[in-house]
Amino acid sequence: MKTLTLLRHAKSGWDDPALSDHERPLNAKGARAATAMGAQVRHLGLKFDHLAASSARRVVETLDHFRRGYGTLPEARHDRTLYLASAGTLLDAIRALPADADRALLVGHNPGLEDLVLLLSAESNPLRGAVEEKFPTASVAVLELDGDWASACDGCGHLTTFVRPRDLDPSLGPGHD
Repeated sequence: MKTLTLLRHAKSGWDDPALSDHERPLNAKGARAATAMGAQVRHLGLKFDHLAASSARRVVETLDHFRRGYGTLPEARHDRTLYLASAGTLLDAIRALPADADRALLVGHNPGLEDLVLLLSAESNPLRGAVEEKFPTASVAVLELDGDWASACDGCGHLTTFVRPRDLDPSLGPGHD
């Protein structure tokens, strides 16, 4: 069995219209949320032996703050193809993960991450409704996959955890900018 943890980048800023979307930084709320989620993931006892992430600045900064709460992570492989990737592209990236990795962390963007969770998890999964409602910034979803990475397919995962920043601290939720 393989464990796949998905982390959506934290809330980013739109303060500088001269920046491209790829170069947008986190805002202060995003930095706090990423740190809190890192601490929560550590508290849940999740470990990682592989880390793949989008190359976007907001993803790089999310990981910097996530590490402050979590601790040491494997070295990130920042991949431009994961920037705003579709669920299909993300699934291809999962299938290409190293066979000897058992616990991967994938950090990216919506709607691809949300669509990927819905693709991999069974419709009967009780956590699925919350993901269908919204996969907010800095949220974490954990799936256990049957088989190896190369055989990842529709419905082969079991969504075991879904945590949003507002679940940890209401001030990290909507309407508290």
